[in-house]
Amino acid sequence: MLCPGDVILRSDRRSFCAEIGPGGKLTLRVPRQATQREIDAFLASKAAWIARHRASPPPADPRENLSEAQIAELRASAQQEIPQIVCKWAELVGETPDSIRITAAKRRFGSCSGRANLCFSLFLMLWPREAVEYVAVHELCHIRHKNHGAQFYRAIEAVMPDWRRRAALLKELPNE
Repeated sequence: MLCPGDVILRSDRRSFCAEIGPGGKLTLRVPRQATQREIDAFLASKAAWIARHRASPPPADPRENLSEAQIAELRASAQQEIPQIVCKWAELVGETPDSIRITAAKRRFGSCSGRANLCFSLFLMLWPREAVEYVAVHELCHIRHKNHGAQFYRAIEAVMPDWRRRAALLKELPNE
């Protein structure tokens, strides 16, 4: 089922993940200790999904074609706006980050370290403000709740009852 150009990436993860990228290229993320039999079984279980997505490759992601000037503009905007958004929502969540960093991550909107350091992707600025606010609340709630358990989602719901609608915005491609 693997084609030339497809990639298998092994890491210290517990789950299997398949992604279809530009040109129908398959990236398979697997646990470091996964056997070939387990990889083959996973691929077999996803065969229909892989075939369907390779037949209709995903639309182009505008993040892929930005100039250096556009990226610099997004970074400046993110450095100005995201800390203000975090500050506003930190009061409501009841958590304060130790630091806020802006990165150029394309696959992760935000992250929270064990020491309450928050990172946000500059590419968030391509999405509507309410989506950016959701990511801020999501990461602020990770300061207290280090996983995606029920308590974590209750904490989000307590300050942002419409979080599901906001999170759904992130699944759509941004406007350029």
